[in-house]
Amino acid sequence: MNRNSKIYVAGHRGMVGSALIRNLQSKGYQNIITRTSSELDLRNQTAVADFFADEKPDYVFLAAAKVGGIWANNIYRADFLYDNLLIEANIIHSAYQNSVEKLLFLGSSCIYPKLAPQPLKEESLLSGYLEATNEPYAIAKIAGIKLCEAYRSQYGCNFISAMPTNLYGPNDNYDLQGSHVLPALIRKFHEAKISNHPFVEIWGTGSPRREFLHADDLADACVFLMETYNDESFVNIGTGEDVTIRELAELVKETVGFEGELRWNTDKPDGTPRKLMDVSRLHSLGWQHRTDLQTGVSATYQDFLRNQEVYV
Repeated sequence: MNRNSKIYVAGHRGMVGSALIRNLQSKGYQNIITRTSSELDLRNQTAVADFFADEKPDYVFLAAAKVGGIWANNIYRADFLYDNLLIEANIIHSAYQNSVEKLLFLGSSCIYPKLAPQPLKEESLLSGYLEATNEPYAIAKIAGIKLCEAYRSQYGCNFISAMPTNLYGPNDNYDLQGSHVLPALIRKFHEAKISNHPFVEIWGTGSPRREFLHADDLADACVFLMETYNDESFVNIGTGEDVTIRELAELVKETVGFEGELRWNTDKPDGTPRKLMDVSRLHSLGWQHRTDLQTGVSATYQDFLRNQEVYV
């Protein structure tokens, strides 16, 4: 990319897309195209085709997706599969038809088998059964990876894929029914603190281990890959470090200043026992994360306090 390249960021209002916009602008990229979901329904093949034909972007960051936590993934299984398949298929195909120079597709660490060896290596894809609770979302993301590989193989398209670990940061989803674990904990502990509630209930046993990457670090890695990486193999993006959900809860509790107790609802699912990314491929390319978890959670809570009227 050069500073005058026409860059389309799909999903620019989300946590990842907005972080991409901030990172690109900080690096001097100004010719950035965006559309809200009301302006362009990415599930509509004709609308997406017309958009690409009119705008002719040079580069595409495919960060648009229907996302959510365990509850949302498990309840809205058809929506998560259908919407994500349509979004990625429409954008990838239109990128090919309009000779986009390069596209970056963003997947998810849930693409890996539930019991894949830890840390998760890129080579483990399709080596076993998926976690049942988010299988539809995972299948959609695997399809996106394979679409990029297929368009590269058949048409020579420079389409690459990156698999981020669990993310957090500004513009996250704080809805308690649809959010991921970290924003849900921030909201739960904050509301319990404000209402002087004696305890906070958390799903599961607290034993699963998870890795967390700040959205601004992800955006920096994505721009780095777009500028420097052109291989077929997808790349994990993470920190290479994980914590238990119990440790995460204690960190958020301390950050928020909640003084009550934690209650673990063991009738609720834990999900995958561990999800830690092997990031040796990314490190070998010359990129590493910058934001440690404590610093990131503190900054994210301050962002929540400033914007809770929007988030809640």
